[in-house]
Amino acid sequence: MNQVTSTKEAYIQKAVPGIREALGIQNPMAIPRIEKIVVNTGIGKILKDSKQVEEIVSSLQMIVGQKVVMTKARKAIAGFKIREGLEVGVSVTLHGKRMWDFLDRLLNASIPRARDFQGLSEAVIDQYGNVNIGIKDHTIFPEIVPEKVQHIFGFQVNIVTTARNREEGILLFRFLGLPIAQKETE
Repeated sequence: MNQVTSTKEAYIQKAVPGIREALGIQNPMAIPRIEKIVVNTGIGKILKDSKQVEEIVSSLQMIVGQKVVMTKARKAIAGFKIREGLEVGVSVTLHGKRMWDFLDRLLNASIPRARDFQGLSEAVIDQYGNVNIGIKDHTIFPEIVPEKVQHIFGFQVNIVTTARNREEGILLFRFLGLPIAQKETE
């Protein structure tokens, strides 16, 4: 019995041959692959509460396993009380082994733990084959101990691929095991 253990192995053993056959691609470098994963969240509303900002930063670092970067506002927006250069977000870009490890935990441990999870809509895949997932509750990750959490926050996960179009992206993520809900036929 050939059990695939990680998402990277699934890509190598299932996705590459499957995509090559489905799309008729001869050149191995033309097969769509995951370039990077960007995880980010906004902290503009809670800038005054430094303890909450600190908790978000440490939780996000625990989830992704890498130091995060504070993002600054590019423009001043008076309606939101934001000045240019003010730190309004937290972001991290994952490559290589950390990217594959995070993707493993996201697909196999975290997303299935979300309350009332029925699968992701095909709408999470954009026209360029990238996936954009909004996570409402960071406590679905196994690294976070829910009893110690004082503030629940959400964040965005963007999985950037080399796919040329949406169809290639859908094919890639189906082979990788992204839980995409089947369209209901009437």
